[in-house]
Amino acid sequence: MKSLLFVYLVIISFSVMAQKTDSLPPKVCHWDSLAVKKQKSWTTRSVIEGSTTSLAWFEVTTITLEPGKASPPSSVFYDLEELVIVKEGQVNITINSVSKKLGAGSIAFAMPRMVHTVRNAGNTKATYYLLKYKGRLPMDIDRAKRAGGSFMLDWNELPTANTGKGYRRDFFNRPTSQLGQFEMHTTALNANEESHAPHTHVQEEIILILRGNVEMFIDGDRYKASAGDLVFLPSRIPHALTNIGEEQCEYFAFQWRN
Repeated sequence: MKSLLFVYLVIISFSVMAQKTDSLPPKVCHWDSLAVKKQKSWTTRSVIEGSTTSLAWFEVTTITLEPGKASPPSSVFYDLEELVIVKEGQVNITINSVSKKLGAGSIAFAMPRMVHTVRNAGNTKATYYLLKYKGRLPMDIDRAKRAGGSFMLDWNELPTANTGKGYRRDFFNRPTSQLGQFEMHTTALNANEESHAPHTHVQEEIILILRGNVEMFIDGDRYKASAGDLVFLPSRIPHALTNIGEEQCEYFAFQWRN
């Protein structure tokens, strides 16, 4: 009887461990298929939510603000990091009283417990992606501060580097309070070019299409994606991207690990 009980406890333990390392499956989230929820001053779209190998909780939404309107301030008590990626329009982002006006392609990164707001600073609607996440490992605020803390980056201020197939724009590569490494860049790819042969890496990754039409190879299957679509790639999943349009495409790629 004791032997059976021991086996049962071992099975339960392995089951719990498996749940902790389970990840969201690979997924292509099409902009036109996102669930829309309208509020008085803004509209939200739910893109993806769940847990990953590195993240205990992970959510991507989009928020569209009417001219002059602002998102509610983020709570200072949440142990979450947040990343804002401007999709269209002009916004004024404030993080702990530091403000900057940012346009399409620009980003803002907020450490946990930092008060921050986003206000539409233009005359038309402004839309941005909002990533919120919490790592599986204990939060390390000091590590994030040593890496530079919260920051904002203007798309127009970042240099590009020729890749032979197009160009690349690097945003950041650093540890954060939740992650041992978080890296983000954009790639512009000429027509009919492939980003690289199908490959894998330990980092989880998101591909966010900015312009053009692409085909994603994901673990043996192929999926089409276009501007506004988001692709989630779990750790060690074979993947590659091909520009299937007649013009240059461009996309964000961001990777992270514990």
